Amino acid sequence: MIPTLEWTPAGVNFLDQTKLPLEETYVLATDYQQVATVIRDMIVRGAPAIGVSGAMGVAIGVERSKASTLPELRAEVEVICATLAETRPTAVNLFWGIGQVRDLFNALAAKNTAIPEIKIAVVELAKRLYDEDIAQCKALGAHGADLLPMEGTVLTHCNAGALATCGYGTALGVIRAAVERGHQIDVLADETRPYLQGARLTAWELMKDSIPTTVLCDNMAGHLMSKGRIQAVIVGADRIAANGDTANKIGTYSVSILAKEHGIPFYVAAPFNTIDLATATGAGIPIEQRNPREVTHSNGKQMTPDGVGIENPAFDVTPAKYITAIITERGVLRAPYNESIRAMALESERALAAV
Repeated sequence: MIPTLEWTPAGVNFLDQTKLPLEETYVLATDYQQVATVIRDMIVRGAPAIGVSGAMGVAIGVERSKASTLPELRAEVEVICATLAETRPTAVNLFWGIGQVRDLFNALAAKNTAIPEIKIAVVELAKRLYDEDIAQCKALGAHGADLLPMEGTVLTHCNAGALATCGYGTALGVIRAAVERGHQIDVLADETRPYLQGARLTAWELMKDSIPTTVLCDNMAGHLMSKGRIQAVIVGADRIAANGDTANKIGTYSVSILAKEHGIPFYVAAPFNTIDLATATGAGIPIEQRNPREVTHSNGKQMTPDGVGIENPAFDVTPAKYITAIITERGVLRAPYNESIRAMALESERALAAV
């Protein structure tokens, strides 16, 4: 297990992913503003990890509030939630995590629960969401492991591993589970420009697990597919629309087209709460635009001419028609996704109602 983030008595402790792979250092966030900065600056990143970070951000804001009345605390909670929600617009898990803690607060406040009891409850919820994320990722890995070849090479894009979650991973969780079952797999990790999550993060954590890993420049995958070097592609997701269209790190869309052209299965691995039932298609997913400096500079060195125009969308949307299956902790979804997603959601609602 890689300790991506952790609730401690002193605050929320985050592994600083901007320093990897050369330094393993931690950043302690002692208030919700600092949690927001950690998310915005990608010290923590990856949709599931951001979701739990958002929940912990609300919880630490409530826990450390000086409000003496429920109306005062309610007003503070709205500010806390709004601040955290502004950090990264694409990953729906962030809004889910914030909403989990806000909904609990509102329910307790409506009952005039004492403020000290509310503080304890929201912290316990945030800590429980952390544990649930690890359990969900392990269940997801178990559902997806047998979709991967018993022997062969798997391509992944960006980082959807322990570093993107609370410690096990989604796409890399499936790879881990397959290896644990005896699959002989080696991984090709796209470098994932401009932030190099594949080269820096995916390679780092897979090497820690002794899983054979090779880093590719982003424009090399098509060539290797044409040579029969890749047997499957698996990626994570930051938001999945109700029809299966999937937002993931920029460059994923191109990889999906290449996989389709070469007859290679393309899998998306994500917890079910990454599915945004309120967004009908990928066209409705907001795409975060990041600082142009991420493109113009590398390791502090300027790589482009002064004054040149820069585009830096952090994500793109892969249409559902290019996705072979979506792997969740509840099972594997297949096309038509609008039907299979709806059926899984209804099944979960019935299960909750029966409890």
